[in-house]
Amino acid sequence: MKLDELVLQTNYLNSVDEDLYQLLKPTPLNKAFLISYNKKMCDEIGLDYSECESKDFVDFINGKKVLKGSIPYSMVYAGHQFGYFVPQLGDGRAINLGSINSWHLQTKGSGLTKYSRQGDGRAVLRSSIREYIISEAMYALDIPTTRALALIGSQHDVYRNMWEAEKGAIVLRVSPSWIRIGTFEFFARTKNSKENLLNLADFVIKENYAHLLNEENKYQKMFYELVDKTAVLLAKWQVYGFMHGVMNTDNMSIAGVTIDYGPFSFMDYFEKHCICNHTDVEGRYSYNNQPFIAKWNLKVLAYALKQIANLDEMLEYLESFFSQHEKAYLELICERLGLDSTLSGDRYLDLILKLLDTLEKTKIDYNVFFYLLTQLKDYEDISLILDNCIYPAFMKEWFNEYKKAILIDPRSYNQRVEAMKKVNPKYIIKNYMLQEAIQKAQEGDFFS
Repeated sequence: MKLDELVLQTNYLNSVDEDLYQLLKPTPLNKAFLISYNKKMCDEIGLDYSECESKDFVDFINGKKVLKGSIPYSMVYAGHQFGYFVPQLGDGRAINLGSINSWHLQTKGSGLTKYSRQGDGRAVLRSSIREYIISEAMYALDIPTTRALALIGSQHDVYRNMWEAEKGAIVLRVSPSWIRIGTFEFFARTKNSKENLLNLADFVIKENYAHLLNEENKYQKMFYELVDKTAVLLAKWQVYGFMHGVMNTDNMSIAGVTIDYGPFSFMDYFEKHCICNHTDVEGRYSYNNQPFIAKWNLKVLAYALKQIANLDEMLEYLESFFSQHEKAYLELICERLGLDSTLSGDRYLDLILKLLDTLEKTKIDYNVFFYLLTQLKDYEDISLILDNCIYPAFMKEWFNEYKKAILIDPRSYNQRVEAMKKVNPKYIIKNYMLQEAIQKAQEGDFFS
């Protein structure tokens, strides 16, 4: 399909009060140019690849061209940031363009909105590259996430400190929803809060939980399903050693996907209290604390929904979060270890806990360990793994127990390894890789 044949929908504007968003025009970057586009996302929205090579495509992302049906707007929301409530936030540098094929298109870095506060509405090249790459890397790991359709650069100077100008960029990102827990927090505190909450919840259900449209207690059931989705999402994060870094309620998606990539990181050595965000001095969003924060955020949502759903019943259901999270985590970690995930996860619980302790003691790269596990010729010679441990003795002890555990698996060695390869990639995107790409891009090299 040609770019001019795409027709976007802006149903949000017809669903909520006009005081709860801002209609605006993007502010284009100077001398914008295409850096990259994502063919897989082109397929999702039905866009011809050749269209992405055109000037019109760059103009579309840069805000100079508006597609059919598109009415650019920014949304308001609130949020708990590091546990403290901020009554008004919003799309301070993001502009929503509309949706197509259930994907909501949004540009990040498109200029000032009335929700920008002290910001400049811009995104710099380095953070835009990080989001563009990591969102697709997460998708490849089967971790629910927003996606990215394209990235443009520019000669537009953006200042993040007073000494040096960086170049502005825009990510055209897509998501099944850009509604956050913080959106419901804001709506719950508006003048006509119940009506506004009903309108917002109906919009979310129509867009993301359509099977609930005619259900009784549909708002509660929407909450229940988000609890389920978030429990699995956090399990997938932790199984791959991912840390989001800023799990504020305004960074938690109502669709149960990973959104808003900031100071994220995949851990190197396993460290259960690892903190990837240097501003998180108390470790609120540390690796091990992430499920607890997710549950806390969901509790905030339950209170925001209490005018339209039964609070006690939502809180009661929320108590299932940790059991769901643990079940999903154990199933996924068993798959990575080549253990029979169809058996009760508790069967291997002691072995898995000992592994995490062993990984922390031996100082082997977390995801490299799982990859090397797929490269062993047999379990008698584990030198390939031991050679990558700083303190290998602990790993030898754990492997003795691991070899006993796999005896009950009916699969052959080769069958087990082939299954493990599907969930243990050779490469996981690390910050040093992203930094190398950023440095090359800052030098004008986007392709090597």
